[in-house]
Amino acid sequence: MASNSTKSFLADAGYGEQELDANSALMELDKGLRSGKLGEQCEAVVRFPRLFQKYPFPILINSAFLKLADVFRVGMLGSLASIIPERKNAHHSIRQSLDSHDNVEVEAAVFAAANFSAQSKDFAVGICNKISEMIQGLATPVDLKLKLIPILQHMHHDAILASSARQLLQQLVTSYPSTKMVIVSLHTFTLLAASSLVDTPKQIQLLLQYLKNDPRKAVKRLAIQDLKLLANKTPHTWSKENIQALCECALQTPYDSLKLGMLSVLSTLSGTIAIKHYFSIVPGNVSSSPRSSDLVKLAQECCYHNNRGIAAHGVRVLTNITVSCQEKDLLALEQDAVFGLESLLVLCSQDDSPGAQATLKIALNCMVKLAKGRPHLSQTVVETLLTQLHSAQDAARILMCHCLAAIAMQLPVLGDGMLGDLMELYKVIGRSATDKQQELLVSLATVIFVASQKALSVEVKAVIKQQLESVSNGWTVYRIARQASRMGNHDMAKELYQSLLTQVASEHFYFWLNSLKEFSHAEQCLTGLQEENYSSALSCIAESLKFYHKGIASLTAASTPLNPLSFQCEFVKLRIDLLQAFSQLICTCNSLKTSPPPAIATTIAMTLGNDLQRCGRISNQMKQSMEEFRSLASRYGDLYQASFDADSATLRNVELQQQSCLLISHAIEALILDPESASFQEYGSTGTAHADSEYERRMMSVYNHVLEEVESLNRKYTPVSYMHTACLCNAIIALLKVPLSFQRYFFQKLQSTSIKLALSPSPRNPAEPIAVQNNQQLALKVEGVVQHGSKPGLFRKIQSVCLNVSSTLQSKSGQDYKIPIDNMTNEMEQRVEPHNDYFSTQFLLNFAILGTHNITVESSVKDANGIVWKTGPRTTIFVKSLEDPYSQQIRLQQQQAQQPLQQQQQRNAYTRF
Repeated sequence: MASNSTKSFLADAGYGEQELDANSALMELDKGLRSGKLGEQCEAVVRFPRLFQKYPFPILINSAFLKLADVFRVGMLGSLASIIPERKNAHHSIRQSLDSHDNVEVEAAVFAAANFSAQSKDFAVGICNKISEMIQGLATPVDLKLKLIPILQHMHHDAILASSARQLLQQLVTSYPSTKMVIVSLHTFTLLAASSLVDTPKQIQLLLQYLKNDPRKAVKRLAIQDLKLLANKTPHTWSKENIQALCECALQTPYDSLKLGMLSVLSTLSGTIAIKHYFSIVPGNVSSSPRSSDLVKLAQECCYHNNRGIAAHGVRVLTNITVSCQEKDLLALEQDAVFGLESLLVLCSQDDSPGAQATLKIALNCMVKLAKGRPHLSQTVVETLLTQLHSAQDAARILMCHCLAAIAMQLPVLGDGMLGDLMELYKVIGRSATDKQQELLVSLATVIFVASQKALSVEVKAVIKQQLESVSNGWTVYRIARQASRMGNHDMAKELYQSLLTQVASEHFYFWLNSLKEFSHAEQCLTGLQEENYSSALSCIAESLKFYHKGIASLTAASTPLNPLSFQCEFVKLRIDLLQAFSQLICTCNSLKTSPPPAIATTIAMTLGNDLQRCGRISNQMKQSMEEFRSLASRYGDLYQASFDADSATLRNVELQQQSCLLISHAIEALILDPESASFQEYGSTGTAHADSEYERRMMSVYNHVLEEVESLNRKYTPVSYMHTACLCNAIIALLKVPLSFQRYFFQKLQSTSIKLALSPSPRNPAEPIAVQNNQQLALKVEGVVQHGSKPGLFRKIQSVCLNVSSTLQSKSGQDYKIPIDNMTNEMEQRVEPHNDYFSTQFLLNFAILGTHNITVESSVKDANGIVWKTGPRTTIFVKSLEDPYSQQIRLQQQQAQQPLQQQQQRNAYTRF
């Protein structure tokens, strides 16, 4: 029966011949499950996920789960807790199974009770007393008690339930002092406090008490582990006394393993608000200075410890204190932090073991944080990195290059100083073609691009190209070219892409590389722009557009059905349209000189009552330009909303392009079209302190400069003057002089999210309409599956799916009847939350008008921050509305009754004639 339901569902979904594959695959797996050989059963179980991926529909999955349930029996019920959390018969079965004499059934019931308690408040409230009785009962074996206690961590649904569970755990910790019981009870205690957010400070005190007083190392390790959990989840609940007690324990313990754990907790806390609480000045207490605290004393002792992990956490604590505390007299702490980082860098950069590399990452992160928080120390940090870069292992060099790039991005002024050392190092590395050497070539080239800031010199390009020709492979060259495109070094990128064209075996790869070469060439043409030279600007833009049009043709040829390159194509099309809009606006500004207003323009303006008409046709052209830039800004906004999987840097890049369009639109309005009502408050200076890249920093600087120029000219001269047109042209040139950055999402998609929709009823042939009577409503069921790539939720996760259903009348049949306007259209929207990446909902649609209707179902998603993303897809089906038989019979009877009357009227007319 399950196979028949699967077959009918797949047939309704329009899978046609594939239904036999699904049924036969399911039957084959069922045969393996029922085999007497354990190996065949395991193989069948492992193959089920592939079946779910190929046919992700509920009826098939339910049928498969029923077959799996026959194998796993009772334990399967616990796995279904997220699907049927409020099913009362399941709750009753679990309560009964807890009293069973079969050990296997009891263990399965305990597993199910834990899962259902996490999902259902009603079940947790009902089972809490039962669990308490079993734990406190003398007849319950100790092993079973140890399995029952963790269920109490899920009693966090309300304060009363959490309080009762906490009281029971407190009794257990006191009454059962054995190591296993204390460890299980304390850990459950911590998880309950972290989930309920009630009595968290008391739990911290309890853990610190066991850490200080309990002699057992296993209990101490558990206390440290739980303190780390609470430090990550609720750092704001840590008091100064808590941190002080932990420091005292760390100072007194003779065991390095325990000291490492305690320092790990303090290291986590030092990067949160808890460090400010610790050093807050209490009235009447003068001992809150960072220099005299036990935390600083502990960190200073550990900075040079022979254990790398302890030293790393000590340096991290010192760094966080130095950055967080804004006191002036912290020179000693700053020096301690710098010296500790230097010693750790020297120690770890010579060792390529995994432990040394993990420690090195901590030290390098501290260096970036120290350079950002204390800029006057950045030069010392950079010099230390450059000095150590020559003698370090290749794996360490790669990480150090990433650190240098991060510092140079934050503090561009340091770039020129490090360029010479970087070029010297680039000449001597890369003696072999190992993976580490190739990775180092890419990392070091990235630092050089960041340090150069603007165009690369001829010497720098020659060194990079010579090194790449000697030892690099094609993939390394492509990665370096990609980095050059991201940093705006388009001349270098063009040459590298050109060198790769003959090294690919696929036609699509060739067109992809050719398009990148043309785009780089197009952006390179814009580097010749000069202020006040508007004819040259038009020539540069025209030359750039020529190469962009070649590139978009190659990019279209590079796309495939599996990889349509939709973001890339839309981004480039918008860039082309933006350049054309810039060119048109410069021509419009020049028309004030080439085609000044006629002599009667003032009379026309007075007649029409529009003072702007005295400027001639330039006023209408400016209005069209403003509308064009607003339209481009709207299209950039649509591209932003459609890029759910893009990284934050790519989205910020799209946002900057949108702001450029809005800036020019605002400048046209403020200078020419409506100077009186123009407001500059919402476009005020935003500063560049929070810019994450040099491209963003330069763009924000241009925005602020243009706004200052526009505001200074606003209402100062009567529009339209040459001052106004010059300001607009200079704004365009300033924007185009900043090299465009092609961000990561243009080349690489780290997160992949797609939605697959299935509509029912659906026709076997998509072109055929679904028949429905006009006096009935169509129940349209929409099912969907959210499909992910290898890194689901890397940048953002789906919280809910918004389904929009609309219908339009394609063709009308029959006579027109007076129908209420509410029955003529269908426009509905519903939000559903995916459950295990599956969602389902229904719509009731009305088709009162006879004819063929087009139903469109479009999906969008809402992330955890409440932002709506237009991800698609968009699915269309056709519905043919037919007249119901009863209405048709009544209409025919009325027509037959009217025929004799009409014939009699015709005979009377003939008689009169």
